[in-house]
Amino acid sequence: MPVWNPWHGCHKISPGCANCYVYRRDESIGKDAGIVTKTLDFDLPLKKNRQGEYKLQASDGYVFACMTSDFFVPDADPWRQQCWDMMRLRSDLSFIIITKRIDRFADCIPADWGNGWDNVTICSTCEDQQRADYRIPILLEMPIKHRLVTSEPMLGEIHIEKYLESGLIEHVSCGGESGPNARPCDNSWVKELRRQCVRCGVPFVFRQTGALFVKDGKRYHIERRLQFSQAEKSGYSYEPNTGCANRIKYTLPDRENLFRRLSASTFRSRFHLSEKDRAYIEEKGMELIRSHAADFVSKKLSAENPANDGKQTAMKGHPVFVAQHATACCCRGCLEKWHGIPSGKILTADEQQYIIDVLIDWIERELAKH
Repeated sequence: MPVWNPWHGCHKISPGCANCYVYRRDESIGKDAGIVTKTLDFDLPLKKNRQGEYKLQASDGYVFACMTSDFFVPDADPWRQQCWDMMRLRSDLSFIIITKRIDRFADCIPADWGNGWDNVTICSTCEDQQRADYRIPILLEMPIKHRLVTSEPMLGEIHIEKYLESGLIEHVSCGGESGPNARPCDNSWVKELRRQCVRCGVPFVFRQTGALFVKDGKRYHIERRLQFSQAEKSGYSYEPNTGCANRIKYTLPDRENLFRRLSASTFRSRFHLSEKDRAYIEEKGMELIRSHAADFVSKKLSAENPANDGKQTAMKGHPVFVAQHATACCCRGCLEKWHGIPSGKILTADEQQYIIDVLIDWIERELAKH
C-alpha cells in the first residue's frame, strides 16, 4: 500500500474531539503533530529512481494520501494546489484521500475538477452516528467520481443504510481504535454495519479489531500485531456478486469439491442417515423429501436474519435435518463459511435451489452406500 504524506500534523477539528488520532506528539518526526508541516516526500508522485522511472507505479495499487494528516486541513491550503497538479499529471495512479473534513471539500478542489477525476477517490470518516449524519450527506452531494465511507475508529453503532441505497458509495470499512487509551469497539456494531452493506450490495471490510474489542459482553485486550489478523479471521469482510469487473464475485462452490471438503471435516462427516431415516424416505419417496427440503430452506434459512439462526435446525427427526448438518446448510453462518453465501441478505431463488440440490445430492449418496 503506497502512502504519500505531503505534510504531517493535523489540528483537532473541534474542542474536546479525541477522534483525530494524529493529533499527538509524533516522535517519528520529532515535533508536535498538531503543527502542520511539509515533508520531504511532498513531491513523491513525481520522484524517480536512478533508472529514470517513477517510484510510484500503478501496479503498486492505490496511493493513500495524507495518512499522517488530513488533506483538507486549513493549514495546508497554500500547498494543496500543487498536490492536485501532481495527481492530474499522474493520471495513471489511483489516489485515495481519507478525510474528516469533507465539509471543506468544495472550497479546496481545483478549477478543472468538474464532476470529479477518475483517478481520485474520496473517503469520508464517520466514527459515530452524529458524524455519519453530518458528513455522509455532504460526501453524496459533492461532485466526486468515487466515494468511500470508513468508520475508523468505530465508536458506536451506526445506521447508514439510507445513504448506501443511493448507490453512490462504492465501499465501506470499519475498525476499532488502537493505542493505550483506545475506546472499545463492539462486535455487534461491526455486524450491524456489515448487515446494512450486504443488504445494499456494497462491499464491506472489517479492517481491525482495535486494542479493546467487545464480543458478547466480554472485553478482549488485543495486541497491536494481532488486530488486523483477528479482524480478517472473523470472515466479516464481504464482496457482493455484482458482476462488476473491479469487484470480487462470490460463486457457489463446485459440488464435488464441496463434498471432498465436507468429508475432511470430523464434525460434518459424522452425520449419516439412520435406519429410521431410510425407512421414512422409502415410504414417502424422494419427491416429497425434496418438497420438505424446499420448505425448510424457505422458512428457516432464506430470511435476511432468520429467527434463532444457528439453532433453527434440529440434529435429528427428519432426513433433511441430518443432511443440513452434514452439508453445512443448517444456518446462515455455516452457509457463508462453507458455501460462500453471505449472511445478512435474503437468499435468491438460485441460492435456495442450490441448497436444495446439495441436500438431495447428499441424501442420495447416503442411500447409495447400502
